[in-house]
Amino acid sequence: MAEHTYLPPLDKLLTYGDCRKIRHFPNYVEELGLKPEHIPELIRMATDPELNWADSDSLEVWAPVHAWRSLGQLKAEAAIEPLLSVAEELEDSDWFNEELPEVFAMIGPAAIPATKDFLADSSHSLYPRVTAANCLVKIAETHSEARDECVAVITQQLDQFIKNNPALNGFLIADLLELKAVESAPTIERAFAAKRVELDIAGDWLDVQIGLGLKTPAEVRQIRNTVDAEHLAAKAFRPVAEPARGFGSSQNKSVKKSKKK
Repeated sequence: MAEHTYLPPLDKLLTYGDCRKIRHFPNYVEELGLKPEHIPELIRMATDPELNWADSDSLEVWAPVHAWRSLGQLKAEAAIEPLLSVAEELEDSDWFNEELPEVFAMIGPAAIPATKDFLADSSHSLYPRVTAANCLVKIAETHSEARDECVAVITQQLDQFIKNNPALNGFLIADLLELKAVESAPTIERAFAAKRVELDIAGDWLDVQIGLGLKTPAEVRQIRNTVDAEHLAAKAFRPVAEPARGFGSSQNKSVKKSKKK
């Protein structure tokens, strides 16, 4: 098909191989002699819907994966927005969601502004935004000089916890835990206090405090045991109700009856 026609050396990516059988990222740049002038066509290949949704048994379906890996190795800043633009379309693609953070980490901190904008855009669905946040985590882990900026972006988004989906808040907190972002603890605590966090993702506020090194597991166990004991005691205590008073009480009725005699 014409849409799948690429000049050498990119034509080799159409039949390069099944990524499930390729353990590590090959060095596409060195092996195929890729250069900056190949970036536009690599972007076209990475975002081609016909390739991304080709027959699952074909080799062509893997061409976009090889293409976005190549773009990462070329540090292709021009690929940042085009790759984000297909995040919704590829929402169910584990390959895209797992590898886009790796690709953006290879491209570097230049990917932060567009990724920040994507994460902040509530018109995008949950998991593409989660992938965007994961990109920031990977950039921070790969480029230490960008760590504070990435933490700030994730924390700023978490600070919108009232508007955010509680699941998104949970994933953002998990990302901050991965980055050991102790400086974000006040924002995290506010999100939990507002009951706007899905607890199945990063746990509760006590779990997070352990992850950030703010409390030890022993301290948290003691807190949980104390809270549980107080809860059980409150359930067990049932005060004896005072006798009913007022016009509806049986005592008043008996008084009225005695007066009639």
